[in-house]
Amino acid sequence: MFIKFFFLKKTIFEFLNKDKMKLLENKTAIITGATRGIGRGIAIEFAKQGANVAFTFSASTEAATALENELKSFGILAKGYQSNAANFDAAQELVKNVLEEFGTIDILVNNAGITKDNLLMRISEEDFDTVIQVNLKSVFNLTKAVIRPMMKQRNGSIINMSSVVGLKGNAGQANYAASKAGIIGFSKSVALELGSRNVRSNVIAPGFIETEMTDKLDEKVVQGWRDAIPLKRGGKPEDIANACVFLASNMSAYITGQTLSVDGGMS
Repeated sequence: MFIKFFFLKKTIFEFLNKDKMKLLENKTAIITGATRGIGRGIAIEFAKQGANVAFTFSASTEAATALENELKSFGILAKGYQSNAANFDAAQELVKNVLEEFGTIDILVNNAGITKDNLLMRISEEDFDTVIQVNLKSVFNLTKAVIRPMMKQRNGSIINMSSVVGLKGNAGQANYAASKAGIIGFSKSVALELGSRNVRSNVIAPGFIETEMTDKLDEKVVQGWRDAIPLKRGGKPEDIANACVFLASNMSAYITGQTLSVDGGMS
């Protein structure tokens, strides 16, 4: 009787553990701009959920090596690639190398982005073009590079990082707002084009997320921003990462062409 009870208990335990399977087990993700802030948070959460992670970085080899080692500690494959997402040929080469190294690409997170803020009357043409190139053109470059293998395997999730500013606009950020709003329209179009091949395209629009960059700002200014948010706090990179896990996983298998605001109620 005791033996039967032991095996019954073991079976129930195993069954319950099945329900707690890692959501991204055996999937491979490309994450751009992942060595700090939101991108780093996404990479770590993906690794925790069982995904193999290929990530890009622009300059800091030291930060990339540290992240690569941290990701591998979760028992997954991980590799950093120094690549400029705003360059079309570099994006093509990146995807080719990831396919050779990992064998498949199931998830793309277009996270790389910059700001060059100024009032419209003072902003230079160069600063406008640079922000559009890095924030919006990079999304086209990487999406264009991954859609063929995703269409072939009839499965894929593309997650593009917009912003609350792309939804509402913001004084002094006309270039940034334009790039982030463009990402939303682009993503909806991709969703319509690739839906029949089971390739999904969605957007996350973060609000005020506290990272190492905001740590350098005056605390009174930051607190003022927090007070204006309905949830009365800034977001964390993990808040965005958790939303990405949902959109990357089979839990969102019937969701495409959508924009998910993760902003504490700002929008």
